[in-house]
Amino acid sequence: MDKRLLHEFKQNAIFRLEEGQRMIHLAFAKIGEEQLWKIPVPKGLALGNQLLHICGNMTQYTIASLGEHPDQRAREKEFATKEGFTKAELLQQLDQTIAKAISSINQASAKQYTQLRKVQGFELSGVGVVLHAVEHFSYHVGQIAFWIKLLTHEDLGFYADHDLTQLNE
Repeated sequence: MDKRLLHEFKQNAIFRLEEGQRMIHLAFAKIGEEQLWKIPVPKGLALGNQLLHICGNMTQYTIASLGEHPDQRAREKEFATKEGFTKAELLQQLDQTIAKAISSINQASAKQYTQLRKVQGFELSGVGVVLHAVEHFSYHVGQIAFWIKLLTHEDLGFYADHDLTQLNE
């Protein structure tokens, strides 16, 4: 794998993880503890479960698989938990998980990015593992944003300091 291309891939994956992390922090600043475990719809996920699930998935894919650590995920607990964590504790767990994921992404060799492995029964290369982790994370960031907007009726200000009307150069 071309070194420049691999570097670019890693940097873009990390940018997306950090952007989602920033967005979650902004969104969670809008809610109180009482909204953390509220279910949006029948069979829906509370915000607390969303963060537990994000951490579980990211750990399984980037830290355990790409980073070559034992897979100890207990996926069922991510959905079954109904209390026991504060907003600050969940955000800290998210931050720690993202930091470890970024470390795994940065430290992985070209061989680790091309090597095939099984994750959740899917056969993926290291590139596929990172794409899944980033895509899955972004999917849940969107769900979190939607649910918090519905709860608060507020703009979350994700790009308040950026002019999104700029055209391509």
